[in-house]
Amino acid sequence: MTRTPLAPRRRLAAWCGVAALALAGLPMLAQAQTYPTKSITLVVPFAAGGPTDVVARALGASMSKTLGQGVVVENKTGAGGTLASGYVAKAAPDGYTFLIHHNGMATAPGLYRKLAFNPLTDFEYVGQVVDVPMTLLARKDLPPKTPQELIAYVKAQGNKLTLAHAGLGAVSQLCGMLFQKMVATDLTTIPYQGTAPALNALLGGQVDILCDQTTQTLQHIKAGSVKLYGVTTHERLKSLPDTPTLDESGLKGFEVKVWHGVYAPKGTPPAVVEKFGNALRAALKDPAIVQRMAELGADIVPEAKQTPEGLRSWLKPEIDKWGALIRSAGQYAD
Repeated sequence: MTRTPLAPRRRLAAWCGVAALALAGLPMLAQAQTYPTKSITLVVPFAAGGPTDVVARALGASMSKTLGQGVVVENKTGAGGTLASGYVAKAAPDGYTFLIHHNGMATAPGLYRKLAFNPLTDFEYVGQVVDVPMTLLARKDLPPKTPQELIAYVKAQGNKLTLAHAGLGAVSQLCGMLFQKMVATDLTTIPYQGTAPALNALLGGQVDILCDQTTQTLQHIKAGSVKLYGVTTHERLKSLPDTPTLDESGLKGFEVKVWHGVYAPKGTPPAVVEKFGNALRAALKDPAIVQRMAELGADIVPEAKQTPEGLRSWLKPEIDKWGALIRSAGQYAD
C-alpha cells in the first residue's frame, strides 16, 4: 500500500484547515457586504424628547443616509436604563439592534446588586459619541450670588435645602451625590420621574437646587429663569464662557459629564459592527450634526474615543469610579 509521506500529509491538513476557515468566513463576509438589508433599531433607555433621545434621533437620521436603511429609535424605558440594556444584551446579534446609553451603563453595576447583564462582557462596543456638560442650578430667588456663597449657604442650611434629581441612577442624582460629598453636607433629596419634571419643579420654585445637563438647561439659563452657579467640567464651556467651573470655585476635582456610548449584543459579527461604527463616525462629522450638538451644548468626542477600544477603555474606570461613590453613599436601586 502506498503511503503519503508525513510532511506532505501535514501540509495537506494545514491547507484543508485554511480552506475550512476561509469557507466558514464566507457567510460573515457576505453578510457584511450586503448589510444592512432592512431598518436598524437604535434602543434608547429613556423617554422620547429627553437628552439621550435627542442625540439618538439626530445621529440616526444622519446614519440612515450612509447605511441606505433607516435607523429607527425605539424608547424602552424603565429601571434606570437597565431594562433597555438587558433587552439589547439578549437581542439577536445580527446587526439590527443597537443600544445608545449614557453614564447609566457604568453606574448600573453599583446601583443594582442583582443585574441581569454585565456591561463588560455582554456587549460588543461600537464607540462613544458625545459628551454633555452639567450645570449646577438653583431656583432663581435663592440668596447666594456666587459659587463660594452657595457652598457656605449649603453648609449652613443643610437638609433644610432640597436637591432634585431625575431618579435613581440618573446622572443628575450622581452629580448631586458628588456635590453633597464634596461640601460634606447632606441635603434633602427629591427624586422625579425624569429630567423634565425635576427641572419644572426647580422652575416653579418647589425645590432649591438641581444638577442637570446643558441640553436641558441652556435655554432657561439664557432666559434668566434659573440661577446658575457653575459648570461641572474641568474647563469653562464655550456656550457659557463667563460661568466658572465648580473645580475652580473651591470643589477641587469636581467633574461630571454625560457621556454616551453605542453598544451591540455580544457576538455581533465584527465586520457588521465596523460598518455600523463607520456610519456612526461619519455622522459625527456631518456638519448638520456638528451644528445641532453645538446648539445643545454637547461636545463631539475626539476620534480616538469614537472607536470600540475608545469606549472599552473608558467604561471600566467609570464603573470603578461611580461604584465606589454609590457604595459609600449606600444608595441602591434594588
